[in-house]
Amino acid sequence: MRRFRWKGWLGALSALLVAVASAAAAPHGDSLLVPDRVWTADGDAAHAGWAVLVHDGAIAAVGPLDSINAPAGAQRIALPGATLMPGLIDLHSHVLLHPYNETLWNDQVLKEPQDYRTLEAAAHARATLMAGFTTLRDLGTEGAGFADVSIKRAIDEGIIPGPRLFVATRAIVATASYGPGPRGFRPDMDLPSGAQEVSGVDEAIRATREQAGRGADWIKLYADYRVGVDGSTQPTLSLAEMKAIVDTAHLSGRPVAAHASSDEGVRLAVEAGVDSIEHGYGASESTFKLLKQHGVAYEPTLTAVEATAQYFEHYVPGQSEPTARMREAERAFRTAMKVGVTIGNGSDVGVFTHGDNWREPANMVRDGMSAPQALHAATDVAARILRQQQKFGRIAPGLRADLAAFTGDPSAHIDDLQHTVFVMKDGVVYRAPQATP
Repeated sequence: MRRFRWKGWLGALSALLVAVASAAAAPHGDSLLVPDRVWTADGDAAHAGWAVLVHDGAIAAVGPLDSINAPAGAQRIALPGATLMPGLIDLHSHVLLHPYNETLWNDQVLKEPQDYRTLEAAAHARATLMAGFTTLRDLGTEGAGFADVSIKRAIDEGIIPGPRLFVATRAIVATASYGPGPRGFRPDMDLPSGAQEVSGVDEAIRATREQAGRGADWIKLYADYRVGVDGSTQPTLSLAEMKAIVDTAHLSGRPVAAHASSDEGVRLAVEAGVDSIEHGYGASESTFKLLKQHGVAYEPTLTAVEATAQYFEHYVPGQSEPTARMREAERAFRTAMKVGVTIGNGSDVGVFTHGDNWREPANMVRDGMSAPQALHAATDVAARILRQQQKFGRIAPGLRADLAAFTGDPSAHIDDLQHTVFVMKDGVVYRAPQATP
């Protein structure tokens, strides 16, 4: 199936690249966006009858349509039946991966050439942008070196369409603790690794500096992994090693994200000073209170658990009972909400199909959030986690014009995020219904 989708995509990409190049070369000018309603992320309710004026890539005005004085010649874009929102943000993505029911993770790392994976990532970036996600934090190339830095550059230079990328290059892991292998493979084989292996404080510092020098915006470490004798999740990096990574990253102004699934792994990562916890499925209430105390953000990645349950545990959405792992993830998510932890929208997309990122906010609502809470997690809250709240994440004058519109009203019905009709990034329209002069 993927082979046939690629043929259609390549034709569409050729036409789109011409349009993108033209748009990037021309002045942004003025656009008046007229939806049925506007959800600004400054509150919980959408505003009926509001409009947004965009000037030279920034939001110039937002409010009731009759209160906005659009310049003569401004392009008017009608979005009937739609809600206009800030462009959505996914804080945990892997543009260099594709779903494991297509190709297992080991086979992607061991058998797919990096050049091929980078070309695939261009398709993934386009699908993400067209779905209304205008920003991604990409947390690891999974064996593809520093390819994410090149993808980010190609997007920034207008060579390929895609969201704003904040990249982590190669995740940092303890020696022999991450795949492929080494368990299950011949000991005399020198396998490519899905991440950068370190042992000791000096190597941890060296790896952090190397990744920063190569272009990482964030540093990612693995606080734990499935290294127990019985395959259970156990801490891998020591507190000293993690603290060395965090201190080195923070010296250069880079935040740190930690993969951590066990209670002990989460606790150690928070004590080391990380800025966000990814997954956290086994964390206890006392450990989530530690996150709250230290101001550490949490990305629950509920959809990754659901997707792997579909692939490997025969789970069928809407028909099956949640699996044990899904119930564990839900418990952690509800505990984090109860404690008041800052929760950002992070899906682990790549485990499932790029462009289906809407599933994470939908799963957040399924597991206890209100629709507005889930939208905040994917807009203004996510922007604060990225330290970019003065640039995007809300619809407010002076912020960049990263915007998306969806048929219906996602602030009332979160599943409406599936129905994208308009996407603008930095004032450039990438998806729109027929515009009128």
